[in-house]
Amino acid sequence: MAKQEEHLRKPEWLKIKLNTNDNYKELKKMMREKKLHTVCEEARCPNIHECWAVRKTATFMILGDVCTRACRFCAVKTGLPTELDLQEPERVAESVEQMGLKHVVITAVARDDLKDGGAFVFAETVKAVRARNPFCSIEVLPSDMMGIKENLEMLMNAKPDIMNHNIETVRRLTPRVRARATYERSLEFLRRAKEMNERIPTKSSLMIGVGETWEEIIETMDDLRANNVDIMTIGQYLQPTKKHLKVQKYYTPEEFQELKKIALGKGFKHCESGPLVRSSYHADEQVNAAQANTSSL
Repeated sequence: MAKQEEHLRKPEWLKIKLNTNDNYKELKKMMREKKLHTVCEEARCPNIHECWAVRKTATFMILGDVCTRACRFCAVKTGLPTELDLQEPERVAESVEQMGLKHVVITAVARDDLKDGGAFVFAETVKAVRARNPFCSIEVLPSDMMGIKENLEMLMNAKPDIMNHNIETVRRLTPRVRARATYERSLEFLRRAKEMNERIPTKSSLMIGVGETWEEIIETMDDLRANNVDIMTIGQYLQPTKKHLKVQKYYTPEEFQELKKIALGKGFKHCESGPLVRSSYHADEQVNAAQANTSSL
């Protein structure tokens, strides 16, 4: 019985509608021409067709497509990264301009091989996007940058509109799920970001279905709120390949709605919660909640 339960059947609500219209094809072509990477493709996001084809939004992944960490849930390639591409910030800014985006998410592979964790290129990308697109809001989604305060300061000094850093999983499962990152370091990263600039909303994402309990999900919400995190996203873990962690539980849409209700009751300004929700899912809408938060400070 135990062996049969290892591979759970994917429920109906996780079926994805594919859409490869002209928007999707144009976006894919532009990414290749400008030699840019997106987390949408590299991490095999289930929402890529909705975002690219319908919403015409994308999450840019800078600093290459090879990560120095090997988290057991993530499909991004692991290995020794190539040298830095200092022209990348300008190419991202040009792409945002061509797409006419009102909100852009910039993430990156973990670059533990760099002393600054990639903070300089991250900050330069924020500046380049803002210079070309003054009316576009900018959300950044970095790794913990090895917990070095100066690296975070460099990025915060570029003044992104939202600072997003993912806690990913509950405290107990962090050593099993994440590589090199720690639960406490992620909380410290989010707390420090808010201390450096209280007007910049902070955001974090929780991936469920890897063996956590309901009580541990609630505990993670409490830990994030205790460190002044404003926005939370909660989504279902989906196993990208046979080499990755197996799904332990598929939560129902009703359970996700209940979690959203609990999160809002705990004081989060906004919460996206659903089976296909990812950290950047509908980020263009979340920025409205972030702006409401900053105006109340």
